[in-house]
Amino acid sequence: MNRGIPSLDGLRALSIGFVILGHLSGTRGFFHLNLTGLGEFGVRVFFVISGYLITSILLRECEKTGTIHLSTFYFRRLMRLSPALVFYVGVIFALSALGAITLRRGDMLHALTYTMNFHFVRAWQVGHLWSLSVEEQFYLFWPAVLLLAGSRARAVCFSVVMVVPLIRISSLFVARSMIIHSDELFFTIADTLAAGCALAFTQQRLWQNPRYTRFQNSPAFWFVPLAALAIHFNPIWRLQALLGFTAMNICIVLTIDQAVRMPKTAWGRFLNLRPMRTVGVISYSLYLWQQLFLNRASDHLVCAFPINLLLAFLMAGISYVLVETPALRLRERWESEMTVATQTV
Repeated sequence: MNRGIPSLDGLRALSIGFVILGHLSGTRGFFHLNLTGLGEFGVRVFFVISGYLITSILLRECEKTGTIHLSTFYFRRLMRLSPALVFYVGVIFALSALGAITLRRGDMLHALTYTMNFHFVRAWQVGHLWSLSVEEQFYLFWPAVLLLAGSRARAVCFSVVMVVPLIRISSLFVARSMIIHSDELFFTIADTLAAGCALAFTQQRLWQNPRYTRFQNSPAFWFVPLAALAIHFNPIWRLQALLGFTAMNICIVLTIDQAVRMPKTAWGRFLNLRPMRTVGVISYSLYLWQQLFLNRASDHLVCAFPINLLLAFLMAGISYVLVETPALRLRERWESEMTVATQTV
């Protein structure tokens, strides 16, 4: 569990909850409500959290050591994400070989190379991996940018927040596939990750502002997360692409900042309840496995509610215990051995 920053696991739990509700809608035995937009909203919250957490970690490392060790960062990310993904993709491949599901050409290649966000014709069972591709592309570029840009990294971050909406609206005049998938391409959704990065850069300064702290503590603050959700369902795409996503990202950033800064409030205590933290801890595996069972196009029993939900949690638990946890322990052991070897030399 995340012991460094309070409330983050609870926020992850809410995010995966939105994704699950969005994918449950329309599945056999569940309410036929159009909740698909909730899944997209949950992924957006995940992105903002990732931008904030990764940048916070990198800034702390830079402050402590004076630099960013890229090889160490990439190694840690690889050991954190790849084992569970390979396990999931391996099962999907086996199911495809057995004829239980049908994959599209290129699905396996794009799944394992983190390029699913550029692969638009794909099977449902791997479709959600577009978001992991965006995350991995962020992990690949941002630490290097932060290291090379130095004190100018903050300006780079805010430039991304301002420029990406213009790129997004420009996609209206390019290929139709870019318009349809404009929330999946790295260069049209990078501002969501950058919004979380911006919070890491400005958090300390924000809380030195009395007006900001009063607002964060006021009852009116509850309009902020509600506004984020309302903006997400804005039907005017041009307005959404140019201004809506930015406004939504800001609302999510403010909500995350309040949650991690004030974990003793009623809202903070809720996020830090043990069940919420537990779901947050397994949220990565849960995100991977929910896609297989929460398939509204399938009439199979394993995709019928509530069996599909139970199976998603069961497989997520198995993945976390048998794959994620051993991989993290192996990562810690290798890091310890490398540290000892470096000190010896």
